[in-house]
Parts: sequence; C-alpha cells; structure tokens
Amino acid sequence: MKKIDYLSTLFVGIDIGSRLNVVSALNFEQEFLIQMAAVPNAQYGAEQIEKMIAGVLEQHHEFHSVIIGLESTGFYGVHIANYLSTCEKLAPFSTKVYCLNPKEVAKYKESFNSLDKNDGIDSFVIADFARVGRIKIQPWRGAQYLALQRLTRHRLHITECIASEKTYMLNNIFLKFSEFAMLNRDEHPFSNKYGATAEAVLTDFLSTEDIVNAPVDELIAFISSRSHGRISDPEQTAYLLQKAANASYRLDKCLYEPLTVSIGCSFNCISAFEKELKAIDDAILKTVKGLNPVEYQILNSVPGIGKVYASGILAEIGTIKCFKNNDALAKYCGIVWKKNQSGKFEAEDTPMNKAGNRYLRYYMIEAAESVIKHCPEYKAFYDKKFAEVKNHQHKRALALTSRKLIRMLFGLLDKSQLYSVEKSR
Repeated sequence: MKKIDYLSTLFVGIDIGSRLNVVSALNFEQEFLIQMAAVPNAQYGAEQIEKMIAGVLEQHHEFHSVIIGLESTGFYGVHIANYLSTCEKLAPFSTKVYCLNPKEVAKYKESFNSLDKNDGIDSFVIADFARVGRIKIQPWRGAQYLALQRLTRHRLHITECIASEKTYMLNNIFLKFSEFAMLNRDEHPFSNKYGATAEAVLTDFLSTEDIVNAPVDELIAFISSRSHGRISDPEQTAYLLQKAANASYRLDKCLYEPLTVSIGCSFNCISAFEKELKAIDDAILKTVKGLNPVEYQILNSVPGIGKVYASGILAEIGTIKCFKNNDALAKYCGIVWKKNQSGKFEAEDTPMNKAGNRYLRYYMIEAAESVIKHCPEYKAFYDKKFAEVKNHQHKRALALTSRKLIRMLFGLLDKSQLYSVEKSR
C-alpha cells in the first residue's frame, strides 16, 4: 500500500458473509466511528454502507481519504468491492478498496489477547489491520480487470478439467489396453496418446485381441486413414501397436464394451473442453484490448509468452507499479521458497511457498515453459537446473526458470522496455 497520511484517513473493515456484511470504521486513534453494523449482502445493503461511510465523512472533516478492507472470500465480496470502489459519494476521498488474504488477517487477529467473541469482531480486526499499515497488496482495480480475470481464471478452470478428465480416462485405458497407458514416449506407438489416431484405436477396436489379430496391411491403412497421412511411418506404428497389444493384460469379454464406451465418453468431454478453450481464448483477446496497452505489449514482446499468457499475467498483476521489486512480485506469485537453515546446516530440499496468487503462478509457470522453447538462454538455464538434482528435476528446474523470468519481466515492465536478447540476461 502506498504511503498515506494516517491521521487524515478513515479505516473501514467489512466482514463478508453470504447474506450479511458487518461494517466497522476506525480513526487512527482506534476509536469506533461505525461499530459492527450489519447490512444485507445485496445492492441496497451496499448503498447503506456507502451512506454510513459518507455520513462519517460529513461529520469528521479531518478525513481526506478512505481505506476499505475486506477478506477475499470467493465471489461473495466481488459486488461490494466493485460498488464501493466506484461509488460517487466516496470518490472525492481517494477511496481504495483492498481484498485481503484471510490467512494474514487471521494471523493478525491472534495478536489480540482480549477480544470479545461475536459475529462482527472480524470487521474491527480488518479495519485495524489497515490502520496499522499491514496492507501490502494492490487495490481493487475495477470492472475491466474483473472481466478479464473472469475469463483468464475460467481458462485455468477448463485446463484443469481437461487434465482431470485425461487422468480419469487413463485409468480406463489401463484396464482395456495396459501397455498403451504405461509405455513411455520413446516406446509408444503415438506421440500423443490423446490424439485423434489414438482415440480411433481405443474406440474402434473392441479389444486388444482385435488389434493383435488384425492383418498388418489393414492396420497400416487404418492408421494412415485416421491420421490423415500425418504419421510418417505407419508401418512402424502398426508394429509398435501390435507389440503393445500383445504384451497387455487380457480381460473378460464382458468388460471390453463398457470400457470402450467410457473411454469414448472421456474423449468427447475432452474435445468439448478444448473447443470451449478456443472460445475463451478468443474472448480473452477481445477483452484485453485497450486495457493497459503498454504493459500488455511488453509482455507480448517476450518470445513464447503470447497473447493469452500475457493477458493472464496482466489480469492478475494489474500494473507493475503495485510492486516495489521483483521479490515482491515473486512473493505475490507464490514462487518463493521457505528457508530451512540452522547453524551450518542448510537443507537442500526446500518446498515452494504457494501462499500467493495461484492464478498468476499458473500463468507465470506456463509462460516460462513456453519461453524455454523459444529462448536459448532460458533453455540452457532450465537444462542446467534440471541436471543439478536427481529428485523433482522438471518441477524444480521449471520453478527456478519461472523465478528467472519474473526478474526479467519486472525489469522490462518497470522500465517500459520491449524484450531484447541483451535485456533478458
């Protein structure tokens, strides 16, 4: 939070509930100006909060600014945050609304030894949290960013649905065609075990015996037809496919048809999700236009990040001006590590502290994985970190590469510079 004149600021805390919001307001002397007033979590309730705060400001002319804090409790606080950040009566007082991390507020609450226990006490704690200057995040950014966030966050939801469906489907694939599910990439008949040709094999052939007994010429023709000629060596693919089928477990015949139906249903679900993913990407690109164009152009200039990842990052950080350095940005991402050190001992295995913004962490790590494929320097850095350990090689190397990317992105955004090879180092 930017430096403020605490003596001339009204601190408001709102305890968000599904049906009721409880409001408290304090001055710097910790005196109640609004004491745990309950209002409905509805449009007219938001208007009541606005009137209460405006009434305090009319009676106390020493206040020139307003800080409003509320816990980030899913979607229940979205409407109230959006309303209070844009309402006319509070606009002249440079009103800032902050959606706080509930864990930080809960830890701060532990510092009070003699708090009464009642339903509205959290509103006091939130207001006092702001009063003592504990807020370190960026304020609510308004409807435009909310619109972009809903799209970029829904994109993550869809990708998680696809990953979950693939994992679930792989269980059924193992039951029907065990070697198909277990072979690694070098030994597998297909480079993509979820591709169209793989789908045709898993759904058109009822059992592994059908694959083993199929004439080689017919199997080669089948693979060439279903892949539309994209498989360069269908003969080798047919050989590997029959080899895998021959090595797979055999099932009772009554199981093959239910498994085939289940696998086909999963492929249909994945196809539907991927179709919606393309629609979401189109909507993201439409929504991001005109929203912080300079920083969007800078992010988009980095090879591998692309328009969608740039939009996802921008939707979560808002503007780089909210962060004083790259360490603050990394902490907000949750791409930092807890130290485990005592005396001369320092642990090698240090888990990542994932207390930050999980959506920003997802887009930053996905962007890093893409940048590795386009920037030789980042590929070399990833390979170096991959080779340093024997456990969790990919995850560790990717996380460290993401941290390196954060440093570079912060530098570019902070200086308003486009990417170049020299600036990436």
